[in-house]
Amino acid sequence: MYAAVLHEYNEAPQYEEVADPSPAAGQVVVEVGAAALHHLDLFKASGNFYLEQPLPSVVGTDGVGLAGGRRVYFDSITPHGSMAERSIAAEPELFDVPDALDDPTAAAIANTGLAGWLALSWRAGLQPGETVAVLGATGQVGSVAVQAAKLLGAGRVIAVSRAGERLDRMRERGADAVVDVEGDDLTERLREAAGGDVDVTIDSLWGEPAVAAMGAAARFGRHVQVGQLAGPSLDLSAPAIRSKSLDVRGFMGLHPGHDIRAEAYTRLGEHVARGDIVIDFERIALAEVASAWERQRTGAGAKLVLIPKGDT
Repeated sequence: MYAAVLHEYNEAPQYEEVADPSPAAGQVVVEVGAAALHHLDLFKASGNFYLEQPLPSVVGTDGVGLAGGRRVYFDSITPHGSMAERSIAAEPELFDVPDALDDPTAAAIANTGLAGWLALSWRAGLQPGETVAVLGATGQVGSVAVQAAKLLGAGRVIAVSRAGERLDRMRERGADAVVDVEGDDLTERLREAAGGDVDVTIDSLWGEPAVAAMGAAARFGRHVQVGQLAGPSLDLSAPAIRSKSLDVRGFMGLHPGHDIRAEAYTRLGEHVARGDIVIDFERIALAEVASAWERQRTGAGAKLVLIPKGDT
């Protein structure tokens, strides 16, 4: 079969022929229909991330395909990643794919889409009417979080990212206000956009934007740390957290239980099928994985979905 194989850390994987994967007990072979490319894949392929990517190995965190005639979403099992014609998965961990979604769309909503939904619905403890700020609102996680917030009960939603057309578009997708992440006095501009303090922040940036957002947080606010696109560290004073009894909550997509993730995937898929949530994605042939990888590294904008076989 053909697959995207990583030979060197911090380099793009190569499209090449490899042996078919052999499932162990409790695992199944999946005929892959589509696999989305995530920032997580690049982090894993750096060689210094907490999730190991051995060399050589097939890349790809998750995907959609057929397992024994059943159409499923699956998490891949290292070293047999999802960016291949066939992969393997743990049978008890499979999710059914909503009938209304084709394979590329079903793959595009996974991982980053689930992170945007579950960060709010499962980790943030969002209460009806609360104000939500989304840092990195034009990214794949942030875009879903902006659109999901009102569906999950938020009263006001603030989209925070670099100024431009993509940020302005967030107004059409549920944001009550948009804030340029660059420039001075981000804390005060967040408060102004929120009309007060922020109850929940969904943060895929970290770094200085996170510190500014914590300054705008309400007492007993929740800051959910989803990603680190602005850097892996920050300079934070203890009073910034203690003075507000602020919760800083990490989020990892594999930590919610299977049933929670499966239910979230179904609900998110239903909203996408109805048009409540829009996912911007682009189909790309798996053979073009090296160029797709470089686009993801430099900021692709739309979610890139790799198709192992057939037309894109």
